[in-house]
Amino acid sequence: MGYYQLIRADGSSKRYSSMIQMLQNIDREDLETLWKLVKAKHGNTRPKEGYERVLWGDLKVMFEPDIESEIWRNLQGHKVTVWKIFSSCGVHFVRFKNMHIFMLVEKKYPLTPATIIDMLNKKLQIDYWNEMCYQLLKLMVKQVKNE
Repeated sequence: MGYYQLIRADGSSKRYSSMIQMLQNIDREDLETLWKLVKAKHGNTRPKEGYERVLWGDLKVMFEPDIESEIWRNLQGHKVTVWKIFSSCGVHFVRFKNMHIFMLVEKKYPLTPATIIDMLNKKLQIDYWNEMCYQLLKLMVKQVKNE
């Protein structure tokens, strides 16, 4: 079975079986460092297979959302099953029936108004209410009103 293994500069390491598990245990600085490392290793060339390909894809969509990307076109008509925030690293996660997407809280992404409304109707899952959650909800509502 595959896993993500993060090795810190001090030599300590930790294994994660999923991106969700990893996001629950890292902060924003760690996440940004991970993206820099993955990008330095692979650039804009998608790895061929395995966990590196999944990690590269999830991080690329998160940090460099491309409106022309196939991921945004594939969201059309898919219903939201889970919408959750990881406050420690400032990421929110949306799961659809056959796909998922990770997004930075403060960034706008090319989501359709229908998808945003579906997210708002599904309700954001949070461990505790904080300013980050409020700002995310405010941004999402603003995006729907501006479309």
